[in-house]
Amino acid sequence: MLAASGLGTGQFLIAWAAGAAAIAVFLDATKRGDRHATAWGAGVFLFLIVALPVYLLRRRRPPTQRRRY
Repeated sequence: MLAASGLGTGQFLIAWAAGAAAIAVFLDATKRGDRHATAWGAGVFLFLIVALPVYLLRRRRPPTQRRRY
């Protein structure tokens, strides 16, 4: 099946891992109440090497208090 699609086993596993990481980031951001959870998930899927560390560093900081007017 992979040979017909032109993907090697390594490429398939990398794509699968990127998808799994994107889903995990989306679910975590949704659980934490982030309004941009979909953007984080898509960013991690498309730019895994850059977006995942940025999200993890951003996640470590305590949430800031937002003003409610």
